[in-house]
Amino acid sequence: MGRDTIADIITSIRNADMNKKGTVRIASTNITENIVKILLREGFIENVRKHRENNKYFLVSTLRHKRTRTSKGTYKTILKRISRPGLRIYSNHQRIPKILGGIGIAILSTSRGIMTDREARQQGIGGELWLYIW
Repeated sequence: MGRDTIADIITSIRNADMNKKGTVRIASTNITENIVKILLREGFIENVRKHRENNKYFLVSTLRHKRTRTSKGTYKTILKRISRPGLRIYSNHQRIPKILGGIGIAILSTSRGIMTDREARQQGIGGELWLYIW
């Protein structure tokens, strides 16, 4: 049984966000690099750098902690896994859901690479829904 790299990313970011850690270290693969680039572009992560340790590469990401005006604490970035190894979920470009009316994003794997729901709708292609973020 192989490792689920997408679930590892989600768990690492969720745990660091809950414990108010500033940085997250994620094993570097092509999939993780593409997902982290999307999170950086969409503003969920502030900074990313590649780090080498014992001939293994890691992505060190700086999380963005947002504060609400009414409460003292921070609100959490919510990441929800949709497609998983035991149950794959696919969608065409017309049925890709809008997360919170367009506030959140969906990351999906298409024939043209890993992209957000907005990009997939613009290009008119569907794919496997990997995760929702809001």
